Amino acid sequence: MELESDFVPDNDLISKALSGDSAAFECLFVRYKDEIFQLYLQKTGNNVPDANDMMQETFIRIFLNLHKFDSEYTFRQWIYTIARNIFIDHTRRKKDFIVSLEGPENYRTELNPPSENPTPEQEMINNQTQFKIDSLLETMPEKYKEMIRLRFINEYSYEEISVKLSIPIGTVKTQIHRAREIFYRLICENGIR
Repeated sequence: MELESDFVPDNDLISKALSGDSAAFECLFVRYKDEIFQLYLQKTGNNVPDANDMMQETFIRIFLNLHKFDSEYTFRQWIYTIARNIFIDHTRRKKDFIVSLEGPENYRTELNPPSENPTPEQEMINNQTQFKIDSLLETMPEKYKEMIRLRFINEYSYEEISVKLSIPIGTVKTQIHRAREIFYRLICENGIR
């Protein structure tokens, strides 16, 4: 699929990835990672560590939410929406801006809300994806597993995690950074897409 992947449409790769084809997700990753990384470099004034962190977070979110992709939009639009939201979150964290807990929906844009009534095929794909995610998470140390669930699955803010776990926000940031690196490495090493 290496040479041919340049000619395979994104939607075909997405369908294959959702069916468990790890090479298809890898093709999507390879196709967009440099573009997303360059975007983050430009937005952060060439801050390589921040750009790397945000790129990792982007592809973790893509991995976790690929089943929500709506082909009414292009994949590029969808990942740029994710990237934009991650950059906004990153900027808020850098400025220690605290978002009001009573209105987070005002700060998040979701182009592709999940259907209230998934088709049997979508339900099967969701179950397979959840099984893969759970399998990866089970290999992680407990504190990092919890950080991944709270931050990326439940979408808690850093502040909410700090309050929920009764730990300082600096500790939350450090543990999420480490958890994200471990989870990203597991995705890449295990070919579970």
